[in-house]
Amino acid sequence: MEIIFDIRGNVLITELSGELDHHAASGVREKIDDKIDIHGVRNILFDFSNVTFMDSSGIGMILGRYKKLSEYGGHVVISGCSLNIRNILNMAGVFSVIDYMDTQEEAANFLENIRKDVY
Repeated sequence: MEIIFDIRGNVLITELSGELDHHAASGVREKIDDKIDIHGVRNILFDFSNVTFMDSSGIGMILGRYKKLSEYGGHVVISGCSLNIRNILNMAGVFSVIDYMDTQEEAANFLENIRKDVY
């Protein structure tokens, strides 16, 4: 699993590539939590455009970051899922608490507007 991070204001953009399974999820979780703690961001944008597989460990990683940021009034947005990954997340109920946008740009604009309303 490859992770590319970018920070724009109070948003941690996390581009994931590869398989988000039980072997990768704990490492991804640690790296994201380190970025949250170091940079003090309140919002995460997960770009799943290049994720080819995800199991329940990936869902747990996403929901754990959602819980962590929700405690600080933050938001999580997911963008760019393949139809298969989107169906997995939808069936798991992830989209009942986390917003989905088709593109990273759309998701970043959404989070930017939230920041203007909240901060």
